[in-house]
Amino acid sequence: GVDKKHLNGLSLIALLVATYLMGLIIVEHVLTLRLVVRVLTLVVLMLLLGSPLCIAIRAQQRDSDRVSQTSFTEGDPLMDGSERYDTGKMCVGEDSAEYVHFPSNTDQEIDAYVHRTLHSAENLNLLQAMCVVDFWILFLAMACGMGSGLAAVNNISQIGGSLGYTSFQTSTLVSLWSIWNFLGRFGAGYVSDYFLHVKGWARPLFMVLTLAAMSIGHLVIASGWPGALYAGSVLVGVCYGSQWSLMPTITSEIFGVIHMGTIFNTITIASPVGSYIFSVRVIGYIYDQEASEEKGIICTGTHCFMLSFLIMASATLFGSLAALVLFLRTRTFYSQVIVRRLL
Repeated sequence: GVDKKHLNGLSLIALLVATYLMGLIIVEHVLTLRLVVRVLTLVVLMLLLGSPLCIAIRAQQRDSDRVSQTSFTEGDPLMDGSERYDTGKMCVGEDSAEYVHFPSNTDQEIDAYVHRTLHSAENLNLLQAMCVVDFWILFLAMACGMGSGLAAVNNISQIGGSLGYTSFQTSTLVSLWSIWNFLGRFGAGYVSDYFLHVKGWARPLFMVLTLAAMSIGHLVIASGWPGALYAGSVLVGVCYGSQWSLMPTITSEIFGVIHMGTIFNTITIASPVGSYIFSVRVIGYIYDQEASEEKGIICTGTHCFMLSFLIMASATLFGSLAALVLFLRTRTFYSQVIVRRLL
């Protein structure tokens, strides 16, 4: 309970820093701040960045007080040991009495399934994981989702230039993208944990929702409406960040934690692969074709990137459908294994 309180405090500070930076970027985009105001905002930012140290010091002091209080309240160690031994025997006896029962065939099948799934999930190495369909579904979903999101942020300056945005506006978009990326990582982890603990919802369901929302973001950018680049980049940025929060957790839950690092880092190869395909083979190729039709090297207008983002929206939607297949495949696993671990 105490550790969770400190963790919530650190999370709150992180949200405050992100909100403060986002507000500051927007204000600087609208107004020209004086030097005194800039120094003041820097001081406030430094105080916010240093505030987690206060939480860490307070937690350390509380742990020290708890240890000292425990040492004073300890009694005779021999008596405590015998009491703990007797209590342990009583607990074992009670547990044994409660555990010995004759389950039905359904209970036996479920317990056997849970034991078999837990045993296999905790011992899958990279080669074994690559022989499982779920591994390649995650790889495909990451290539479609993270690849298209990374391609969007890598070309956001060029997109803004084609749509008539100034260099200052596009640089502001890139800065805001980092904040939306953080909000996606933080929010997806918190929301998926909440619904998994409270409702028992499988975590891949949130992959389905975020990838579908990212597809909508690509469509908004492709529309070329006034302000569409801002609105679309918000959706794409938040959903892109959420994938980096959901993917490692889902990997550890499906394949186990023993080889989780190796398996997840292998799956993340899909991100640069997808980014290369979308950035070079889709966005770059179509942009060059449109620019050549204008008899130049610079393309101006909505048509420069409309087809590219329509293709990326379709690919992201396909990734969402792949995540839906993963959700349907692992729904029973989450309800009978993962949720039981949390009880």
